[in-house]
Parts: sequence; C-alpha cells; structure tokens
Amino acid sequence: MALVAMALASATSFIAATAAAERPNVLFIAVDDLKPTIGCYGDKHAKTPNIDRLAARGLQFDRAYCMQAVCAPSRNAMLTGLRPQTLRIYDLGTNFRRSVPDVVTLPQHFKRHGWRSEAVGKLFHVGHGNHEDPESWSVPHFHARSIAYALPENQAQVTREEALFANQSPNKLPRGAAYESADVPDDAYSDGKIADEAVKRLRAAAERKDQPFFLAVGFLRPHLPFCAPKKYWDLHDPASLPMPTPSQPPKDAPAFAPQFGGELRQYSGIPESGPIDEELTRKLIHGYYAATSYMDAQLGKVLDALEELKLADNTIIVFWGDHGWHLGDHGIWCKHTNYEHATRVPLIISAPGKRAGERTSAITEFVDIYPTLCELAGLELPSQLQGESLVSLLSEGSEASGSSSSAGAAFQVYPRAPKEHGPLLGQAVRTDRWRYVEWQKRSDGAIVARELYDMRDDPEETVNRAADPSLADVVAEHSKLIAEQLSKPHPPGLKMLSLDKPQAAPAKGKVDRAALFQRKDKNGDGQLTREEFLANQPDPEEAPKRFIRFDVDGNGVLSRDEFIKAGR
Repeated sequence: MALVAMALASATSFIAATAAAERPNVLFIAVDDLKPTIGCYGDKHAKTPNIDRLAARGLQFDRAYCMQAVCAPSRNAMLTGLRPQTLRIYDLGTNFRRSVPDVVTLPQHFKRHGWRSEAVGKLFHVGHGNHEDPESWSVPHFHARSIAYALPENQAQVTREEALFANQSPNKLPRGAAYESADVPDDAYSDGKIADEAVKRLRAAAERKDQPFFLAVGFLRPHLPFCAPKKYWDLHDPASLPMPTPSQPPKDAPAFAPQFGGELRQYSGIPESGPIDEELTRKLIHGYYAATSYMDAQLGKVLDALEELKLADNTIIVFWGDHGWHLGDHGIWCKHTNYEHATRVPLIISAPGKRAGERTSAITEFVDIYPTLCELAGLELPSQLQGESLVSLLSEGSEASGSSSSAGAAFQVYPRAPKEHGPLLGQAVRTDRWRYVEWQKRSDGAIVARELYDMRDDPEETVNRAADPSLADVVAEHSKLIAEQLSKPHPPGLKMLSLDKPQAAPAKGKVDRAALFQRKDKNGDGQLTREEFLANQPDPEEAPKRFIRFDVDGNGVLSRDEFIKAGR
C-alpha cells in the first residue's frame, strides 16, 4: 500500500507539473501616465530601449485607447472588463466595489483558476479615498509610495500630494516639487523598489514548478512629480526636445472641453493659473522624458530576470499605459480630457507562438484586454465582459504587418460641470478618421455641445468641425454609434448597487477600521507589521494574541482586508 501511495503521489505531482507547464504565465505591466513618447512608437527623442525590445518580441498596437483619461476609472475598466458608463464611476476616490461588489477582476479570475496572482506597485488606484482590492491577489499587495523624493530639501515636510495618495488630509500642507533630479541609485525612488521586488517575485515563481503566475507590476513614473535619478535626465538634451504645438485649444471647441493643468498646479514652482512660460515648459518636458527613461530601465530589469530564469517562452506579457498625457499641447497639461493626447495609449502584447516584431493600427480599447488574456490562457470568459478578444489580431497572418484597419471604434468618457450647464458627461468615440464628442447632461442625456475632429487631415485636433453642414452625416453617424453603445444592456447577472447614497459613516461609537488601518500603516505599504499593529494598543498584553488571530494566512503581516474583517 505504501508503494501504491508513493506511486500515486508521484503521478499526481507529475500531472500537476505538466498542467502548470501547459498553462502560460502572465506578466502584466502597467505604467502610470505613459503616452506613446516611446522609440518604437516613432518618438525620435525618447530613450526607451527596453520597451522597444519588448515591442520586437510582441505585437504593438498603434491605436489603443483608454476608457477615461484618469487613473482610477481607466484601471477599473482594464481590470474589471467593464466600461466606466457601466460602473458609473468617473472619479478617483470611489472604489469600484461600491458599484459592483461581486465583480470578478482579471487577476481574481486567474487566481480562481489556479494561477498565483501577485501585485507589485500601482495596479488599482490607491489614494484620494480609494484602496487596493485584496480579493484580486493571492498574497498581500506590495505597495510603493506614489509620491517620493530623494533630496533632503524635498523630504522636509509631507506635501499635499503625498497626503492625498496616502489617504490622509492635505489641509495646510505645502506643495511639493514638480520634478527632481538627484544623483542617487535607481532604488532611491519607488520604481527601482518595484523592479527589485518584481525580480524577487519572478525568482520565487521560477522555484514553483506546479503553479503558473499572474504577476502584475505597476510602475509609477512618468506620473508627476517627475522624479528620476540624474543619469536619466542626462540622457536627454533639453534644448533638442520638442516644444508643444499647437499652443491654443481647438478652434470652436466648447470652453469647458479643455483643461489647463489643475493637477500640475498643485506642485510648487508652478503658477496657479495662466500660461506656463517656455523655460518651465522645457523643464517639465525634460522631466517627463527623463522619468520615462527611468521607468524603462526598471522594466529592463524585470525583462532580464524573466529571460535569465527561462520563463519568457511560457509567459504572456501585456504592457500598457493607463492613459495619455498633454505636455502643453493646446495649452493643456496632464490628462483629464477626451482628446487624442489624453486617450491614446501604448499597448504591447507578447504571447508564445503569436505575432512578434509587428504592429497593428486596429482600433482597440482597454476592455478588450480581459477577454484577450482569458482566451490566450484557455480560460472561460466571465459573463460580465464588455470588450472583445484581440487574439485574432495576435495570430500570424491575421493582417499584413503595418497594414491599417478602418473597422472598429473606441469609446471614451469624461465628466465636466460648467456653471452654465451643470454636470455633464463628454461621451466620445474614435473611429478610423474621426474623433467625435457629445457633451450630455447627466440628468437627462440632453446634448449641450458637440465636437468633431478630422484625425486624417487635422491630427492635432486644431478645429472643431461639428457645426460644418457638409459633415452633418458624419456627425449623425457617430452620434448613432454613441447612442447604440449607451443603449446596450448591462451584462447579465451583474449585481449593481446604487451610487446615489453617500457612503455610510461608521455608527456612533463604532471604530472606522479602514481609517484606523491607514493611520497604523506608517510606511504606506498596504499591510501592517507586528510592530505597526502593536503600537499604541490600549491592552499591550492582549494585543499580540489578536495579531495572531487576525493573521488569517499566517504570513506575519496583516493585510487591509484581514485587519478590517477580523476586527468586526
């Protein structure tokens, strides 16, 4: 019997190892605020050798679009497969589970099917009242500070933005530096720490032969502030970098459609209103390119480890920027618009046996990534998904290299609240030649303004042609596309909660454990060490026992979820 048991165990182990080898790993790489200022996308000023080499082993999507040009809604769409209009969340602070509490996220779906899902860096938006999603990950998320400085003068006080990203009050706090060039090693800033941790996770994954991984790596730069080691600033000659054109908003556009850098103006040294002069503009553009090169170098470390550990041949890699960014074009800074610079994003997919070193101009959306990864991994599709798989584009012979695709449409949305109209939603659609926007009242859907840009003859969107009588049919056609998209029913079986009621405040006398967790999490890594948990406990003799009881997975730290649920 003992021999039979040993044989069965050996056979089971062999089968498990074989199954794991057949299931591809997933390396899911998100980059904050990255527009296609990248070498492989044709930017001659960019120094991005590692993104370029990833493109050489995958399919580059030249017309990929986010769903909304701001962090949380964009990432929600990517990670849930649901459009912002379905989630009904257009801000930074509302967690997606307030709307769809039972939705299965992309990493959660892989976790449920046997993958080890891990997150390093920024995946879901954390800050401004929002938080990570413990249900998505097999092990606690590795948090790195979104706002971090290396120079002592910039570390002297906690800044407004640091507080906001740490879910703390920014009241009476100073503005921080918008950029920093310090002669420090890569790991002095967060992206270096994220890369180092990602490499550690890959090394550990290589030792686990019986389980595939879904490793999500979220790099923070080139998000503001543009902080990068000096050597990456030195890669770029600021005098040779392109200055923004055009300098004015689109002619005949609604006055409320552009925005003028409210996010940037939260930083010191930036005028609170009005134009940004040429010298500062050049410094900020230099900072964006330097921060991009810094992030690219950290990506290179992760790709090197993947190849060194011989994991590359069985790993799907998805590389994406969460939205674009205005670098002063149209007088606009940051994201937060429906224009091309804010919504067009880099997207590269490398998958075993699929197209490599090619590019496609097919129009794609972030909601297409969830079904694509499911199909590549052989997983069933959750019924909630609102995108379409891109696997046909990834297959050899699906289209000639470099050919154009005139089919398809990508939809975006952005809210505004001008005094003369009240709350609006800018419903946008990008087709092969046109970008069209309808500004609709949130109360009843009434259209108060339209925009239409000819992306073939006016790729910089300098003139709004929505009122041109000769283009009435184009306006009608695109208006119909938006109406048809908005009229589609919600996915079947998707539980949706009302967002009309404000989040309930804790009952009188009841501790707000989410807020307590934030206060105890001194280093902002999204988990509590034993020391952090025990600090300032009213019953120091009993508190260690609670720590052990709360630590459900026994890993020696408390996740946010463990702390909140165990204390109820």
